[in-house]
Amino acid sequence: MAIRRIKPNILADDVEASRAFYREVLGLDEGNGLDWIAFYSAPGAPELQISVMELDRTAGVHPDVSIEADDVEVLYEKAVAAGCEIVHPLTDEPWGVRRFFVRDPNGAVINVMRHLG
Repeated sequence: MAIRRIKPNILADDVEASRAFYREVLGLDEGNGLDWIAFYSAPGAPELQISVMELDRTAGVHPDVSIEADDVEVLYEKAVAAGCEIVHPLTDEPWGVRRFFVRDPNGAVINVMRHLG
């Protein structure tokens, strides 16, 4: 199993103000997002990325960090077997990811996901 990417998720009250800040002030590139989440990366280095988002639309809770892995099912089974709190169940989302949210021992919500297809 490989971890492909780890990125912080910033909770935003104003996605448009955040867009101006990350693009114009910090000079980051904006990737393809949704109406409630935007992705910003270092120019020429898309793997160096952050997400700026309103409250997650389907989970109803803000994930502090996203971890992209190639085998989400194995990680889900390990989290359940370890007795971890599953905050959002293993779900295929309409925007093309399979994911679940798990709470770490410090209370942080971790979005464990992979792209479908």
